[in-house]
Amino acid sequence: MTMASDPKMIPQTGLLSAEANQAAGLAAYGGVLTVDLDAIIANWRKLEKTAVPAECSAVIKANAYGCGTEQVARALDKAGCKTFFVATIEEARTARAAAPEAAIYVLGGYFQNTGEHYAKINCRPVIGDLNELAEWDVFCRRTGWSGGAAIHIDTGMNRLGLTLAEAQAIIPRINAGDHGINLVMSHLVSAEQLNSPVNAKQLAAFRGIVSEFSGVPATLANSSGIFLGAPFQFDLVRPGAALYGVNPTPEADNPMQPVVDLKARIVQIRNVERGESVGYGGTWTARRPTKLAIIAVGYADGYFRAASSNDGTRGAEVIVAGRRCPVAGRVSMDLIAIDITDLPPNAARRGHLVTLLGDGITVDELAHHFGTIGYEVLTSLGRRYARIYKGGNVVEPLERPVAAQAAEQSSSPPVEQPASPPPLPS
Repeated sequence: MTMASDPKMIPQTGLLSAEANQAAGLAAYGGVLTVDLDAIIANWRKLEKTAVPAECSAVIKANAYGCGTEQVARALDKAGCKTFFVATIEEARTARAAAPEAAIYVLGGYFQNTGEHYAKINCRPVIGDLNELAEWDVFCRRTGWSGGAAIHIDTGMNRLGLTLAEAQAIIPRINAGDHGINLVMSHLVSAEQLNSPVNAKQLAAFRGIVSEFSGVPATLANSSGIFLGAPFQFDLVRPGAALYGVNPTPEADNPMQPVVDLKARIVQIRNVERGESVGYGGTWTARRPTKLAIIAVGYADGYFRAASSNDGTRGAEVIVAGRRCPVAGRVSMDLIAIDITDLPPNAARRGHLVTLLGDGITVDELAHHFGTIGYEVLTSLGRRYARIYKGGNVVEPLERPVAAQAAEQSSSPPVEQPASPPPLPS
């Protein structure tokens, strides 16, 4: 694996190779999270091929599902992705810096007096309320802004979006021309369930209403919706979790490549006697003389407490020296204990890295142990890991945890800021 190091982080000496410097830097961290940008690109291209002739966009909200908005947006932009979806204006700013020419939609809607923020970075609100639409119209008329927006129509989620009746009411305005609406969208409720009758109901409702939006592209399918077939794909599809390796077809094998690899460091090897308990609450009891590896990751790092084991329930597994080993006792804030009794002598030692996610442990498997879904696993990945990005045409430097970045910035001279964006049109 080719990796680049952050020279500010890793002590440089003329006697060490780049790989040795990398290893020295990583030794300071309890966990290492690696994101494979080439795998994300491959997943996007597979989804793009599945959805042809529809355009394939990318949903990169929530820090690109925990994988890094800037890095993922830049890699996909270079790969040919032309449209991105985020949740907030702040996320849009990060995406815009990485993808200067792309269309960027903000799913969280439009609030009064936020038009200037959209205009400054040339991104588009997803409007799902008649009040939002009126406020957007006022801003556009006042400033002459013509950057565009999307209309969200609710077809069954009952979350965001115009009702079908409200959407019907604005059709004359849309069909009159010069409306500034670039896209009309809805969101599927049960796309991962192939035979759900809700899918057909939503498709019929959406197809009926968008047929009256003359000349406006339409989008309905999320990651799982893409695999419901061509009728659901319309002009554009919006994959999110599938890009990052989550299975969009849980009733079948996962067609996506794994993206995230998470390793954590052994901080101690210890032995416990038969009958001794391990961890908070003493819920796990050794049934034999047991060797434990104590790992420097816990629920503060996004390794959920639900992965714990007790005397009646087996928890998650971790790969140590190429073999799966079970969690022993409760996951705590910073540490977990792993039963490594069955490993060969000296197969695991203090300082070794073990695999919590990757090498056959999928994000969906981990989600099962956590009692949740892959989306939550990825978006909960902690901020204390050293992060490595590989692929995507350029190798990314090791990304320092937030606390370390803040400490460094507080002691560094000020950095010249980029020039302000041009004024709004009058």
